[in-house]
Amino acid sequence: MASRYDRAITVFSPDGHLFQVEYAIEAVKRGSSAVGVRGKNSVILGVERRATAKLQDPRTIKKICKIDEHVTLAFAGLTADARVLVNKARLECQSYRLTYEDAPTVEYVARYIARTQQKYTQRGGVRPFGVSCVIAGTNPDGSAVLYQTDPAGTYSAWKATAVGGRNSSNMQEYLEKQWADDLEEENAIRLTVKTLLEVVDSGAKNMEVAVITQGRPMRMLDEATLAALSASIEAEQEEAKKKASAGSGESKES
Repeated sequence: MASRYDRAITVFSPDGHLFQVEYAIEAVKRGSSAVGVRGKNSVILGVERRATAKLQDPRTIKKICKIDEHVTLAFAGLTADARVLVNKARLECQSYRLTYEDAPTVEYVARYIARTQQKYTQRGGVRPFGVSCVIAGTNPDGSAVLYQTDPAGTYSAWKATAVGGRNSSNMQEYLEKQWADDLEEENAIRLTVKTLLEVVDSGAKNMEVAVITQGRPMRMLDEATLAALSASIEAEQEEAKKKASAGSGESKES
């Protein structure tokens, strides 16, 4: 049945599916993971960076992109599709500043990206963007905000979210258990790295983390900082395992 309806983007199947949109969502799942965590006064973005070829310069592969002075985007899915969306969003931010002489809100940027993605689900001769975006930034009142978009063109605000990769559901469940209100910046960074370590095997070498704070430029954590943080988290987890095994041993003896 699917083969009759999956060739045209504008045709619904009898049970209400748009198969090309679902295939785009599947492309996101095949990509590397992206995580966003909203703290008290900051937002943290973290991405899994796939291993590069030996002779390839890893600096040319960016999965965290600055959209405006106060807005940063991370993505999961097709890099080329994300590049097109990022360029469109940057141009829209510049146009907004010229028209209104003010910076666009983070919600405006998220809504614009979602609207652009939705347009590509409703016209013939195009295909959906195979990208989910995690958009982080700060509002003029100093509040930190986090949004997510998907290939269908939906956008929504989140406290913490994980997209992309086969383990995104497990990562989301982990965030639901660990996230708390009013996370300080250090704790939000730690939670982001912990979540990424659920899927990243090589530790700090294969992850990137960005910190977005009101009144300060977006900053990327260097590899040495991430390595120290990863080692600390892994040591903490090993200690917790030892205590758990010791406790279970004592209970068996009793």
